Formats: sequence, C-alpha cells, structure tokens
Amino acid sequence: MGAITSNNVASAIVKLVAADALPALVSNLVMGNLVNRDYEPVLANAGDTVNVPIAPAMQANNILEGGTVQAQNPSLGNAQIVLNTHAEATFQIPDVTKVLAVPDLLKVYMQPAVIAIAEKVESDLLNLYAGFTANAAVGTAGTAITEPTIDAAETALFLAKVPPTEQKYIVVDAAAYSAWRQIPRFSEFQTAGDAGLMALIGGSVGKIKDFFVFRSQLVKKTGTSPNITTHNLAFTRDALGLVIRRLPQPLPGTGAIAEYAEFGNFGMRVVMSYQPNTLAQQFTVDILYGCGVLRNAAGVQVNT
Repeated sequence: MGAITSNNVASAIVKLVAADALPALVSNLVMGNLVNRDYEPVLANAGDTVNVPIAPAMQANNILEGGTVQAQNPSLGNAQIVLNTHAEATFQIPDVTKVLAVPDLLKVYMQPAVIAIAEKVESDLLNLYAGFTANAAVGTAGTAITEPTIDAAETALFLAKVPPTEQKYIVVDAAAYSAWRQIPRFSEFQTAGDAGLMALIGGSVGKIKDFFVFRSQLVKKTGTSPNITTHNLAFTRDALGLVIRRLPQPLPGTGAIAEYAEFGNFGMRVVMSYQPNTLAQQFTVDILYGCGVLRNAAGVQVNT
C-alpha cells in the first residue's frame, strides 16, 4: 500500500467532486440529452473548429436489362461547429475536510454550480431556433398551441423526408405545455385513454402525434409585450449538434489539480486550487463546447 500524502489526498478530493458533478449536469439537461452529442477525450482550446460529417444524398437508378450502373460521386456534407463557449462555475469551500466527512454537503456546494452550466448549455441550444429555415415555421405568435399546429409540425418533418423511425421531440415553454395539457382530446381518459389520464393527473404530456413532449424554462422569446413570440422547437436528434472537448490540464507547479468527469458523451473538468486571501479551497467546474444546426430540414419552429 502506498503512503498517504497531501498530493494523494488532494487528488482524491478532486476525483470525488468530479464524480459527483457530471451526473448532476446530465440530470439537469433537457435539450442536451436530446440532440446529437459529439464528445472525444482529446484536448482542445476555445475557438477550435470541429467538422461533423453529414451523409450525402443519393439517387436510385432503374437499371434495364443489359444496362450499366450509374456511378455516383456523392459529396460528404460537413457541419462546422466552433468550440466557442468555455462555461465555468466557481465556488469556494472553507473547510474541505468537513465536506469529505459529510458527503451531502458536497451536493449543496456542487448543485448550484452544475445547474448554472446546464442552463448555459440549454440556453445556447434553444437559441439555435433561427437556424431552422428549411421548413416554414408553424403556429402563430402570441397564440396558444393547438392540435392543428402540432399536426402541422409533424407534417412538415414528414414532407422534409425525416425517416419515420427517427424519434421526434418538441420542446416548449411552460405556457405552451400548460395549454397542451388542456386540449380536451389529449387530456381526457375517454378520448386519449391512459395518456389522457397521465396528462390530467400526473401532469405529463408524454407522446402525442409522434412527438415526445418536453418543456423548458429557457425556450427563447423575442419581441416586446404584447407582441412576444415564443420559439418552441420540433426536431430530431440529428437536427442539432452539441460538441464537447477536453480542456487542458493546469500547468505543473501552479498549485492547481484537475480531474475529468466523462459520462454518456459528456465531459467536463474540475479544478481545485488554494486561495490564500480567503483561506479556502476553490473549485472550478468548466466545460468547453460548441453547438450548431446539423440538419436544417430535420427541425421546425413552433411559434406561440
């Protein structure tokens, strides 16, 4: 057994914080769990560009007897996503040994920092609504969501040749979700069966018209009252991309120790350092990422 040293203890503390950070981040994401996530444990810096390949379009040829095949030279599509966001949340712990003795205290410190990062990721993904230009927006600004609007969103994705096997999602704000739960055909047992019962009693919309329905507090709104437009989003997984890369380790000898937390195509860094001015241990949870539209035709704005 190796000797217990201050370096070992410090490294163990950072590993403990890192292990507790990422599950909390994932559980607080809505959009981040629905879009295409591209994560590789390679070092990167803010401003780097990641090329995400997109499958090309091909044509079918009816080959006649004695005919020849028609060779196609498809061009592989490419979506460039810039790692332009280095989000961080920093907090200090005066007595880190007390936190180790009472693990629940660690969550008290960690959760606000992790939630702040999760909200930043969510906000950036939802702000991509303007990139969905291939399909005309459905719904009317300032008007509650209706069944015809939901139907129009699903029809738009079908006409855009989104494969029926791909799961479709729609993320709406609180007002649209509330109005959705009050559409009689969706919220009554006699018309929607168990799904209606779930909406009426449990408050969960679930799946309707081939959409898995989610709500977010960070759905984008533009305009000023009373002319406010809420930009809800209907999309498939490959419509949007979230690219995450590792941040470098701190320079040796600077008094900072870092560990990586990686899980389910997510990755973040946790850095611990000592702050002599406050006599406290400082923890920084940070993530380097970029997001963008991958398949324009696989998404549509649902305005309310």
